[in-house]
Amino acid sequence: MKAVVYRGARTLEIESRVAGAPALAKEWGGRGVNVIAPGCIATDNTEALRADPQRNQAIPGRIPAGRWRRADDLAGATVFLASPAPDHVDGNVLPLDGEWPGR
Repeated sequence: MKAVVYRGARTLEIESRVAGAPALAKEWGGRGVNVIAPGCIATDNTEALRADPQRNQAIPGRIPAGRWRRADDLAGATVFLASPAPDHVDGNVLPLDGEWPGR
């Protein structure tokens, strides 16, 4: 999953490759770019994982919320970062992964 949202001078990158997100945010910092790192989301790209009973149980089992993220779980952060509100938020990675790395 990858999406780029442009609003004037502000750019928001939604990047599924969480490992690359900090480098991307650092590289583009100072240019009005922030990155959302969403973790595992129930999309067409994860359909095979969700269809596998073992993986479908194991992956949400590692997420404190206990479920796959939905695309609408990104809505609030996307609206915030694309709005004028975060004028001094720049070059950051916002993990919306259900604390996956913390488990």
